Amino acid sequence: MRKPYVILIGSASGIGKSTIAAELAKSLNIKHLIESDFIRAVVRGIIGKEYAPALHSSSYDAYKNLRNKNKYSNYEELVAAGFDEHAASVIPALEKIIQRAITDYDDIIIEGVHLVPGLINIEQFEDYANVYFFILSSDEESHKERFVKRAVQIHRGGKQLDFFRENRIIHDHLIYQARANNVNIINSQSIESTLEQILGIINKSCATIKLINGIDELEDVIDIIINKNGGCLEEITYIMKGFKEPLTRHIGVCDSDSAARFIGKINEDEDKKEYLTELYKISQYRETTVCASNPEKLDKIIKELDDKGYVLNE
Repeated sequence: MRKPYVILIGSASGIGKSTIAAELAKSLNIKHLIESDFIRAVVRGIIGKEYAPALHSSSYDAYKNLRNKNKYSNYEELVAAGFDEHAASVIPALEKIIQRAITDYDDIIIEGVHLVPGLINIEQFEDYANVYFFILSSDEESHKERFVKRAVQIHRGGKQLDFFRENRIIHDHLIYQARANNVNIINSQSIESTLEQILGIINKSCATIKLINGIDELEDVIDIIINKNGGCLEEITYIMKGFKEPLTRHIGVCDSDSAARFIGKINEDEDKKEYLTELYKISQYRETTVCASNPEKLDKIIKELDDKGYVLNE
């Protein structure tokens, strides 16, 4: 019997995790989809406000109930600490739900703001389940636009919008924690592209191909892999003449914004571009690991690269 899926999707409010989680459940035919807000409501019924005041606050204003507020050097640290204390009261119950799903061999998706990398212990489940943890991110302008729309939809617009700054601090805190704990960060753009990125990691159809494109064609290569086909550029190994050991670089670029930043850094930094140009010259080819959301999509990426003459066919 295969290990069950345990898929965790966290983000600050207004990023779109509920929509993505619902679409992912449909795509993978997973019937158990749980919002951490429901678990919080149950835990609140068990633990009184006098024992856990941060739990009985909202995630964005839990900091008001912290003791020793003066020990935090700035407002961002204060808000993040309050948020962590709020989430920490919910996490033990979430871990019990995950354990029950694994015991019953049930696939499960849990989504919510309370899924904080570093606070929830996913290592305890990795021997018994296929665990995938994602934190959704968004640039500030897109986040605010979605936040306003969501606030209006749930008829709590005024209160929600008053706390956009705090929710943005929570967003940045979750991204920081995800990076520190090697959790997948997914740039949430359209529903389709976000779902494509997540499925690409879960299904992980990958292949290593030999690329012979020039430095000026790199942008086109990335465009084919990421922008046109929703794939990921995982790793590049430079096979260099006269060197016994190859040079391997982990890239891990899966979304359009990251791809644009990657290309932008090369084009803006003359030293980096010159270094990469020399590396291209002395390498016979580059073994490039490309991943996509399914084998058909992966084949399409390879074909388009081959049609452009970027693939070394031996």
